[in-house]
Amino acid sequence: MNMKQLRLRSGKRAEEVAAELGVAMSTVRNWEQLKTVPRMTPVHMQQVMAVYGCTFDELVQAEIERQGRRANA
Repeated sequence: MNMKQLRLRSGKRAEEVAAELGVAMSTVRNWEQLKTVPRMTPVHMQQVMAVYGCTFDELVQAEIERQGRRANA
């Protein structure tokens, strides 16, 4: 499950996620389009997991999928 799928599953719009995390909406879009990755401290990870309603494993899986897609591009 990628970042966009996690967001959609949470039922939130990109604008809501951006506001809750204190980042620009373009930042969330870049994460979803595999242009950039979230830079996270453990505290940021907890915030992202809370906003997306996901587990640590799901967040890590999103990054693994992103890396796989970039390698195949």
